[in-house]
Amino acid sequence: MRPRVVEDDNISILNTILLAYFILNLLAFALYGLDKGRAIRGGRRIKEISLLLAALLGPFGAYLGMKIFRHKTKILKFKLVLIFLLLHAALIVFILIGAANLA
Repeated sequence: MRPRVVEDDNISILNTILLAYFILNLLAFALYGLDKGRAIRGGRRIKEISLLLAALLGPFGAYLGMKIFRHKTKILKFKLVLIFLLLHAALIVFILIGAANLA
């Protein structure tokens, strides 16, 4: 009989959530790079609303993509990306503090 089944399930769920979050950030990064490449080549662009939605879901990847690819950094509405990043960071800290208090 294993008494840690619930704990193992919680770790598995947490790993799945972390993996999904990492993939969302990776996709956001890739979208900013793809759009920058299309902008340089004159190709069909990704809609700004799609880039902002990607930033809402994966702000770390979007912000990194903006900085590395030097893309959308001067457009006012893309200042939202930094706000999304700060909100996500605050939420992560809040979750970690809550988890530390439960332990």
